[in-house]
Amino acid sequence: MDFDLSPTSNAFDIPEIDFRAELNDEQFAAVTAEPGPLLILAGAGSGKTRTLTYRVAYLLSKGVRPGEILLLTFTNKAAKEMLDRVEELTAVEGRSFWGGTFHSIGHRLLRMHGEAIELPKNFTILDAGEAETVLKHAVESVDSSFFKNKTHPKPGPLSSIISMARNTCESIERTILAFFPQHHEFIERIEGFAEAYEKRKREQNVVDYDDLLVFWLKLLETAPEVAEHYQNRFRHCLVDEYQDTNVLQAAIVDKMAPHHRIMAVGDDAQCIYSWRGANFENILTFPDRHPGTEILRIETNYRSTPEILTMANAIIQNRTSQGFEKELRAHKPSSQKPFVVQAMDTREQAQFVITRIRGLIDEGRDPREIAVLYRSHFVALDMQMELSRAGVPYQITSGVRFFEQAHIKDLVAHLRLVYNPADVTAFLRIFLLLPKVGEKTGQKLYDHTIAVAKKHEIDFIDALHHPDTIKKAPAAARADFESLAISLRDMKQIADTGSPDEVVQMGIDGWYSSYLQGAYANYSNRLEDLNSLVGFAARFEEMQELIAQITLLNSETSGRMEDSDEAIRLTTVHQAKGLEFDIVFVIGAADGFFPTRRSIDVGDTEEERRLFYVAVTRARDELYVLYPKMNTKGGPSMFLNPSRFLQEISTDLFEPIRIRRNYGW
Repeated sequence: MDFDLSPTSNAFDIPEIDFRAELNDEQFAAVTAEPGPLLILAGAGSGKTRTLTYRVAYLLSKGVRPGEILLLTFTNKAAKEMLDRVEELTAVEGRSFWGGTFHSIGHRLLRMHGEAIELPKNFTILDAGEAETVLKHAVESVDSSFFKNKTHPKPGPLSSIISMARNTCESIERTILAFFPQHHEFIERIEGFAEAYEKRKREQNVVDYDDLLVFWLKLLETAPEVAEHYQNRFRHCLVDEYQDTNVLQAAIVDKMAPHHRIMAVGDDAQCIYSWRGANFENILTFPDRHPGTEILRIETNYRSTPEILTMANAIIQNRTSQGFEKELRAHKPSSQKPFVVQAMDTREQAQFVITRIRGLIDEGRDPREIAVLYRSHFVALDMQMELSRAGVPYQITSGVRFFEQAHIKDLVAHLRLVYNPADVTAFLRIFLLLPKVGEKTGQKLYDHTIAVAKKHEIDFIDALHHPDTIKKAPAAARADFESLAISLRDMKQIADTGSPDEVVQMGIDGWYSSYLQGAYANYSNRLEDLNSLVGFAARFEEMQELIAQITLLNSETSGRMEDSDEAIRLTTVHQAKGLEFDIVFVIGAADGFFPTRRSIDVGDTEEERRLFYVAVTRARDELYVLYPKMNTKGGPSMFLNPSRFLQEISTDLFEPIRIRRNYGW
């Protein structure tokens, strides 16, 4: 299919662009490809954004009008960067295009045509918190007592379940079994809650974030005149990061472009977001859904050294799942091999990283171009502690610091209260988690417990589960109050004779575990964090020493560390996607950590492999992959094996390092 250069095309008078000189051969082939279904497999660091930008400019140069191009991205930032660059290249204003995130384009269409699907134009959009409030009221209209049981999922997790089902176009039942198995006993009830939630939103003329996509697809499926208008208008559809699309988004793209003039740009090797609904099959089956698809590869990498890319290629080539063949080739000159470092444990791992970071900074490296990547937050516990002790500024770009996370602070409050019953702040933090317990009620409960303890001449913790105390709790909180009181009593009994790690384990196994399950959609991840505290606590002989160290660590890591211009970056690999650094340390590269134990147990580690590949390809100049030989995160120490992703590749691809006691190598 040739470009339509008829007079109605109304070609823009744009500056002359020498596409041949501006692009490499692979980029040029993609940018100048004939209209039709195009799948551009753009490897890490290969100039994907450049390719998309120049494709828009090329379409304009061929007479395509801005209003005939639909550009779909996953972030507003990506859309703005591309359209700003197009404006620089062509002098055509970015606002002339329909470009933005799936949700923003969906919103734009629904404002204009929502009435075609009985959605009034004056609808309002709920933010996440507001949507949870509407859902909460909907649930209570069906079952007024549901949230009184703290083991039941709260509005947040319920919202996550419903959202996942809608974005994956799956039933509530299949969604819960696949992603939220801890809530399997509530399947039928949650199905009813979802229906009540939809009804309540309609009554209030409000939509949530997911509705912007759900109703967009409904508009295309049930309003043929509207669908036909935009199918004819948008002669070219460009989709960025196509591997991250979910079933709903892929269906929208297919419906918007029955003419198949789609350029889908992505990399199946970097599909790492299935946990939030991304469907790996979308990019694999694109050629099946769009007959005649031309597949073009952009494999020249401008980011990393040849040695880093050779390792990355070997990691992804060992995959057992289906995927497109692709091999990154380096534009940069040859340099040193990546280093694979075996440490005795996570503390020694952290100390090695710090020693090397100091050396790099002494060599003149910018600390901001040094990153420490990890699969899960708990893996970085020792890294954060050792950096703080060493006075090395760091910035966490993937959320809060380990000990500042809500679930960690909750459990630490348990420890503080058991050790020091006079700690009212710790008491309130825990007991305010109970239903119908606010600040005033919490303070009254504390004062009453003190009185009961004095009257019966018993310890404060024992007084918590005395009948005189329990009956003072609000009726809705009574069962939880008693369960929490027993949990604290059990912790105290162990604290009198046992070790701090045993106390921590009892706290995890008690009431708080049930609360955690209902409170958070990512319950299993948070439980992993808590379990890592067991290993941390085992380093201390006295409870007061453990609590003091946690408090000191929080104090040491606040303020200047976070704001320093000289801070290195700490981040999960998921958060690091799209970023690049001169030097990268990947820590915790051991089986059970990376890939995770859960993925190994279910026999599906391929997304973990892709995540490992993403981690490796963040590095420009130097790469260090580290793993601890011993696991001390909880329970008895266990030997660890290096990640299977390392074991599968030739040892010729990296330099092995075994740390000596003086941390030399």
